[in-house]
Amino acid sequence: MLVTAATVVVLGLGIQLVPVDRSNPPVVADLDAPPEVRAVLDAACSDCHSHRTRWPWYSRVAPVSWLVANDVREAREKLNFSTWGTLEPRKQWKAMEEIGEEVEEGEMPLLMYRLAHPEARLDEHQRATLLEWARSGERQR
Repeated sequence: MLVTAATVVVLGLGIQLVPVDRSNPPVVADLDAPPEVRAVLDAACSDCHSHRTRWPWYSRVAPVSWLVANDVREAREKLNFSTWGTLEPRKQWKAMEEIGEEVEEGEMPLLMYRLAHPEARLDEHQRATLLEWARSGERQR
């Protein structure tokens, strides 16, 4: 029993040494959106979908750190507001359409993120703000 507990402690400490990339690269070409849209995106989306990630304390504790870093990496690959301006207008419009769909269906922000970050829970006004903005991209086509 003592050997098992010691093994768990040693393994628990050992996995803390596995490096995790928690970097925030420079913002290349930021999203230009109205202030009310920016406020919602900053509160609910930017931690995963930008280079302005606020890495919480638990992102420094393995194995959770591995999951958080992986989620941020994947989210940035899918949609990154810090590189938005490098996208062709057609791709920006498509991204806005997808944002609208995700918000309308309640898929974003993800449930796990909302549970850990109550400020990311969108109220009806915030949802309407994002949906109106996302639909404005469709009208610009």
